[in-house]
Amino acid sequence: MVVLPLAEIVVRRVFGRGIPASGPIVQHLTLWVGFLGAAIAAREGKLLALATGTFIPAGVWRRSADVLAAAFGACSAVVLAFGGYQMAAIEREAGTSIGAGIPTWIAQIVLPVAFAVIAARIVWHTNPQAKTSRERTIARSLASLGIVAGVVFVWMPSLIERAPLTLGFVIIVAAAIAGTPLFAILGGTAAFLFMHDGTAPGTILIETYSLSVSPTLPAIPLFTLAGFLLAEGHASERLLRVFRAWFGWIPGGTAVVCAVLCSFFTVFTGGSGVTILALGGVLFPALLRDGYRERFSLGLLTASGSLGLLLPPALPLILYAVVAQIPIEDIFIGGILPGILLTSMVAAWGVREGIVSGAGRYPFRSAEAFASLWAAKWELAIPVLVLVAMFSGLATAVEAAALTALYALIVQAGIHRDLSIKRDLLRAFTECVTVIGGVLIILGVAQGFTSYLVGAQVPAKLVDWVRGHITSRLTFLLVLNLFLLAVGWLMEIFAAIVVVVPLIVPLGAAFGLHPVHLGIIFIANLELGFLTPLVGLNIFLASYRFKRPILEVCVAALPMMAILGLGVLVITYVPWLTTGLLTMLGK
Repeated sequence: MVVLPLAEIVVRRVFGRGIPASGPIVQHLTLWVGFLGAAIAAREGKLLALATGTFIPAGVWRRSADVLAAAFGACSAVVLAFGGYQMAAIEREAGTSIGAGIPTWIAQIVLPVAFAVIAARIVWHTNPQAKTSRERTIARSLASLGIVAGVVFVWMPSLIERAPLTLGFVIIVAAAIAGTPLFAILGGTAAFLFMHDGTAPGTILIETYSLSVSPTLPAIPLFTLAGFLLAEGHASERLLRVFRAWFGWIPGGTAVVCAVLCSFFTVFTGGSGVTILALGGVLFPALLRDGYRERFSLGLLTASGSLGLLLPPALPLILYAVVAQIPIEDIFIGGILPGILLTSMVAAWGVREGIVSGAGRYPFRSAEAFASLWAAKWELAIPVLVLVAMFSGLATAVEAAALTALYALIVQAGIHRDLSIKRDLLRAFTECVTVIGGVLIILGVAQGFTSYLVGAQVPAKLVDWVRGHITSRLTFLLVLNLFLLAVGWLMEIFAAIVVVVPLIVPLGAAFGLHPVHLGIIFIANLELGFLTPLVGLNIFLASYRFKRPILEVCVAALPMMAILGLGVLVITYVPWLTTGLLTMLGK
């Protein structure tokens, strides 16, 4: 996936034409990486789920919840595996190819295989808290009934057609609360709705396949790979040094540095998880050592983990552009000022904390400042590399992502020698693929769910309802903020983009919102949703990384949530922040 886009740049510049079938091959490699990565995530127990399952009391209730979550997840995976088999069988009969003589069904066969493996893995990981092998065997045996149920449903779909919708939704909600992986909730809901209407589950996988082979989607795993390569090296330490040398002299300097550094890393790692887990161990002790209060430090790092989601080339921006069908370059430009605003607001709160607590500062020394700048010059050049490659016309988004991944590898392994090709590269690949798999499987099945909503004319009905009840554009924006905040409570950001964006794009058009402004509002609200008390992803990850109770993390993050909430309102009601640069550039 890295080599082909890079070769495409060279061949196009030298010979004036591209490599035959290069694009489709890279797109289908994304499909394989995503779903084999999802199988690895299932093996490691890292499939994303709602945090609600962790609040269920230990004992019989927790064991019952684990069995229900595993059984529903396995059942959904079996039905989706059958849908993938249906799709591949149709393509094999049709005899189509993706190019270069590669049959389409060969590229698609990863879908049924991956879902079948995931079903088995989910059952195997049932009730990990079991104290004895007998308890675990019983739990696995009960959970395996989900596989049996999945086989029965695909063998006799009439059972689903006759099932009451209310009963189905009650089971789905219970499974979600119990901790079933999000892909199984979305995919199971889509399968239930389609099969209830007499439609084969293969329809879901057709939509999954169509999203997975989107021309720009490969940019997501490639930029994520670049982020993991940076995390595996000592890039964070060099960047911490340079930001501290330049900004450590101001009140709250270390807090400002933490906000900026987390924002930088989140841009390339795609979400809060990697940033909090990778940088938390370095930044949290640094804040405490410099005299910042523990509660403030905890809240700052919890919030800062998602600060970079509006800055190019953050992965949610790319995915939003793909789903909303707007130019990636436009949403990159539109996110620059809002992203800087949110980072600056958090940094300003850090300045206040520095003044109040009297936290230590680092005197500015020009020799150290320029020495640290020189030491981190290769990492600091990455955003420039990406933007120049894309806006100069040298590379597409996917090619720029591949270039960034290669550049990160050369810098970390060849120049700094912090990353060993033999010892560290495979681990970086594995971690990257696991994260990407956990995300792409959700995106794929969410596309199927969205397809059902569109087929049921839900967007059109929603537009009619909103127009009949809301006449003011300002009122619509406020309602939109509240709705998106609720979405951020309940859904992971990538799944929310695929499911919700097709619903709100027509609404934005009806009220005359600029499509890029709507996208930035959407992502800013979902970024705020990461801090939602109890169920926000940042809350959960910070609790895990810093070994603090979830309620303690929630209390620590509340001031940051209020600050970012004000920032989201400014972004919403001052559209110039998003569209100003676009207007200057004639977009």
